[in-house]
Amino acid sequence: MNDSEKDATGWERDLVTGLASESIKEQRRSRRWGVFFKLLTFAYLITLLILWMPDTGLSGDDGHTALVEVKGVIADDSEASADNIIAGLRGAFEDKNTKGVILRINSPGGSAVQSGYINDEIRRLKKEHADIPVYAVVTDMCASGGYYIAVAADEIYVDKASIVGSIGVLMSMFGFEKGMEKLGIERRLLTAGEHKGILDPFSPIKESERQHIQVMLDSIHQQFINAVKEGRGDRLRQDDTIFSGLFWSGKKSIELGLADGLGSSSYVARELIKAEEIVDFTPAEDLVERFAKRIGTSASAFIYNVLGLRQAPSLQ
Repeated sequence: MNDSEKDATGWERDLVTGLASESIKEQRRSRRWGVFFKLLTFAYLITLLILWMPDTGLSGDDGHTALVEVKGVIADDSEASADNIIAGLRGAFEDKNTKGVILRINSPGGSAVQSGYINDEIRRLKKEHADIPVYAVVTDMCASGGYYIAVAADEIYVDKASIVGSIGVLMSMFGFEKGMEKLGIERRLLTAGEHKGILDPFSPIKESERQHIQVMLDSIHQQFINAVKEGRGDRLRQDDTIFSGLFWSGKKSIELGLADGLGSSSYVARELIKAEEIVDFTPAEDLVERFAKRIGTSASAFIYNVLGLRQAPSLQ
């Protein structure tokens, strides 16, 4: 083999060696990144598990105050659904170290049905655990369905600037029939059943149907009023505006008997329950599930509000 052939062979050998070396380095880098992403995924799953589990830290012999949050719109697909709140309440009452329960409420209201479920369950749990007091603590807002829940508690504490009340029922929608008439659009709605098209936003509402809906709303309103009277009793001041749907500041709500005093969760735990340690029993959703649910809920709520399709009676 002459020198030129040796040089060519050496060059090829060096190239193959270099390529093999780079391939090995790339494989090592891939393995390192693979290990890194596996560890990252593991850490993410552990974080989700920790967030999902209620904060049931070890409490001393003196026990703890159990906290359940009612936050946001009360609906069957929301964070403040009856399923979530009731699960938290049951866990709180069944814990042997619970000395008292706080419902911390910041809600504009929502579903009459979901609010009623929670109110009923609080009353049932109070009878079953007569030695455990229940307090509602209002932060920014406790309106309508939120207040429906609050009145099941033994006492209600507010901030002087909280918004409290709105004891009423609403059903909102739009009517597009006049706009369609101006645009020359004909509505073709076929139904089986004389009133099956009731509340169709593209058809004029009949007076008989309006009256039917009003009777239904009045009936639900009376259920709300009865729950408030049962929960507040003689503490309510005789004032015709209380059940009118108006709302008041926390300070004024105390004067009207809608609340019992000023106080935060820490105050109630320390001064009334006498168990300063607060343990949160509010069920926490998986972060991915929560994100997906909020996107879906927000989109559907936007569509329904824009088109005026909100038809279920609402305590808001």
